Amino acid sequence: MTASSRLFRFGLFPYVAWLAIFMLGPLLFVLLVSLQEKGLWGGVVWTWTSASYARALDPLYLSVFLSSLKLATITALSCLALAFPMSWFMATIRREFRAVVLGVVLMPFISNFVVRTYALKFLIGVEGPLNRFLTVLGIIQAPLFLEDVRLAVWFGMVTNYLPFMVLPLYVALERFDVGLIESVRDLGANSYQVFVRVVWPLARPAVRTGFMLVFVPALGEFVIPDLLGGGKTMYMGNLLSEQFLKARDWPFGASLCVIMMSVVIFMSHIFRRRADL
Repeated sequence: MTASSRLFRFGLFPYVAWLAIFMLGPLLFVLLVSLQEKGLWGGVVWTWTSASYARALDPLYLSVFLSSLKLATITALSCLALAFPMSWFMATIRREFRAVVLGVVLMPFISNFVVRTYALKFLIGVEGPLNRFLTVLGIIQAPLFLEDVRLAVWFGMVTNYLPFMVLPLYVALERFDVGLIESVRDLGANSYQVFVRVVWPLARPAVRTGFMLVFVPALGEFVIPDLLGGGKTMYMGNLLSEQFLKARDWPFGASLCVIMMSVVIFMSHIFRRRADL
């Protein structure tokens, strides 16, 4: 072994040790707890069992997981539909204005996530500015988001996670050569063909990245459904917080975490392997 290879391995050791202790360690601990029994007053009894996983397959909990999966997918697709034209606009405007628009997109990150959610709750509330404004204009007769709280949850999710889709798309489209569009149009391509054959293939890696950046946290989100859903909706994030903080059933909560992480890892693997996304 040469001196350079030994130095290279030694230089990687702190990073590998950091990942092993603070990333893989907690994950393995969660897996270990999921295979134990719940204590009489909460906590963990170190007795090996798979009862928590059998319980997680109950149709009641599967329906909660499917609802979370549906919400996360719709949120990611909605963010993609909004972020693509936004990112294209940001990437094609004059360079001196790009920093201003990018600052506007990043401005929500200045405040706390919970504070932003409470602000949205006030904005779309029954007596909030949005409902009052639309009522005065005669557009609506009853407050929005009142009949179906899932609409309010979706609105809050898209509003909070939209920047995570905009940023990778903006980085990809900013390096896009606009002259390619003029070239293919000279060859007779229409707008649909320009998008499908030129713009989309170049933006596809950024789309995959943005989709996962939105989908993964949205799958386990519990603050937005709790605040905007008014306790009328149950998703995986809320179920996990209930198990760990209130029911104190740590093995069952850990088994739900393992299942959710397994789904995320599987989807990430599929996204990485499929080049035709």
